[in-house]
Amino acid sequence: MENKLFTLTNNTNIKVTITNFGGRVVSILVSDKEGNMIDVALGYDDLTSYQKENEPYFGAIIGRYGNRIAKGKFSLDGKEYQLEINNGPNALHGGSDGFHNKFWNAEQPNNHTLILTCFSADGEGGFPGNLHVKVVYSLTDNNGLQIDYSAKSDKKTIINLTNHTYFNLNGVDSNTDILNHILEIDADNIVEIDETSIATGNLLPVLSTAFDFKNPMEIGSRIEENHEQLTFGNGYDHTYVFNKREGTLEKVAYVYSRQTGISLAVFTEEPGMQFYTGNFLTGEDNDGKNGNAYPFRSGFCLETQHFPDSPNHPNFPSTVLNVGEVYESTTIYEFGIQK
Repeated sequence: MENKLFTLTNNTNIKVTITNFGGRVVSILVSDKEGNMIDVALGYDDLTSYQKENEPYFGAIIGRYGNRIAKGKFSLDGKEYQLEINNGPNALHGGSDGFHNKFWNAEQPNNHTLILTCFSADGEGGFPGNLHVKVVYSLTDNNGLQIDYSAKSDKKTIINLTNHTYFNLNGVDSNTDILNHILEIDADNIVEIDETSIATGNLLPVLSTAFDFKNPMEIGSRIEENHEQLTFGNGYDHTYVFNKREGTLEKVAYVYSRQTGISLAVFTEEPGMQFYTGNFLTGEDNDGKNGNAYPFRSGFCLETQHFPDSPNHPNFPSTVLNVGEVYESTTIYEFGIQK
C-alpha cells in the first residue's frame, strides 16, 4: 500500500499531519504565546525513517497490546498464548507486526476528520481472533486532537490501544529537552515495575515521592533522584493510575512550556497513562524533521491505556475483549496557551 499524508485543520489555529503508515501523527502545528506556529510532535520527514529497525514508535497507533506483557505469555479460558518477545524477556507494543508497522486504510471525509481501519488476522503476533480495528482522528473547535478507538474480534482476545506521540512543547526545532515542562497528573498511584519494566501487580503511592505530580511540578525536578523505580525505568516510564472512574471522559493531565506558553491537556476514558520521558532517545540519528537529532529526553509521551501486563494480573482492569463486544475508547489531546 502507498504511503500517504493527510492534513487536518479546524476553524482555529492548529494543523495536524498524519500518515497511513502506522496511523502516525507526523506533526502538530499550534500557535505559541507570540502567535508563531510551532511543531510540537517529534517525527521524521520520510517514510524510510519510520520503517527503520528500533525506531521509537514516533506518533504511532500502538496495538494489539500497548505496553509490556511478561515473557509474552497470557492465558484465556485455560489456553496459553505465546507472543513475540521483542523487549528483553517480554513482549512490547504488539511485536514487529504491531499496528505501528501497518499501512492503514484511510478515508478523509472532511478537513477535520481522518478515518483509519486495519485488519489483524487470527494468530498475528500470537494474538487470538480476527480483529477489525477503526481509529478516528478528529480536530475539535477547542484545538483538541481527538482519537476514537474501536475494535471487534471473532474470538475472545485481549486489546490495549494507545497513541505514542512524543511531545516537546518548546518545539521540535528548539533543540531542548523536556525537563523544564510543568506537569500535573491526577493520580495517587503508579503501577510498580521490576527491573525488566514489567508490572509486579502492586500499586505504589506517589505521595512525597519523585512520582508525585498531583501539584504542578517541573518534569526534571526529581527525575535524577535515587529511587528504584526511576532506576528501572531510566527515568519516568510508568503507568499512572487515575483517580477518576474508568470509562468516563475526564481531564487527567496538564502540561505546559514556560518557553512557548503552549499547553496540553489530556482527557481520556482509560484508567491509566504511561508517562514516558524519552529515556531511550539517543540523538545518534540526524534524520529527524529538519535534521533534528532528538537527543536524550527531548520528548515526552502521555500514552492513555490500560495497565501493562493486565492479562496476568486479575486485580488490574480487564483488557479482555469478548466475541460480540465492541472495544471503544476516546482520548483527547487539547492544546492551548498557559496564561
